[in-house]
Amino acid sequence: MRCLSLAAALACSVAVALAADTDPWKLDDKLKIARPEDTKDAESVKPPEGAVVLFDGKDFSKWVKRDGKSEVKLALKDGALEGAKGHGDIITKDKFGGSFKLHVEFRVPYEPGGSGQGRGNSGVYVQGRYEVQVLDSYGLKSGKNDCAAIYNVAAPKTNECKAPTIWQSYDIDFTAPKFENGKKTEPAKMTVHHNGVKVHDDVAIPVDNTTAGLGGDPATPGPILLQDHGHPVQYRNIWLLPAK
Repeated sequence: MRCLSLAAALACSVAVALAADTDPWKLDDKLKIARPEDTKDAESVKPPEGAVVLFDGKDFSKWVKRDGKSEVKLALKDGALEGAKGHGDIITKDKFGGSFKLHVEFRVPYEPGGSGQGRGNSGVYVQGRYEVQVLDSYGLKSGKNDCAAIYNVAAPKTNECKAPTIWQSYDIDFTAPKFENGKKTEPAKMTVHHNGVKVHDDVAIPVDNTTAGLGGDPATPGPILLQDHGHPVQYRNIWLLPAK
């Protein structure tokens, strides 16, 4: 920022000072907390026997950028990865089909200056195609593009968001679409638990690719994708349990 006058210089100095003091992982007294439990982290769940551990907080060995080859260069902070504006989406090297449970723990930053899609925006894409939205939707009436929504398909039954900066969890039970002779006979389906509460119950997904998904042949397996939407959303303890 270039300041062209004394007044502008003072405003510039204040803006810089405020920016320096802003901590996206610290709440202030302006945020109204509805329930005491909203400021308590969701319990972290260890991978069960047979689970594929996708991220354990140590490295990005299971991940690449969206192009399928470039190295992930995100920060690791206390066992969590943190999104960085401009880095780009990341996907798992492995692809998954059939039915499985995906467990993801995340937390969104406190960005009171933003609104709507401008606060803590990210997303978890199953098979790289079907997004469960990540967003700071605390205290809002949930719509089809709010936290825990199957993006533009179904709003969560209830808003189970914790306050920003607090760890949350998704447990996504996914069934891939079924095809016979090249024709889809059953759509993809999802059951989603947000912080332990069922917010989607075997919801049929009528599209083959939600907004900004990887697309591709929906009859084939796909990776897990974490979206870069320019916000420092954090993720930890990601694992996938194939159905028996």
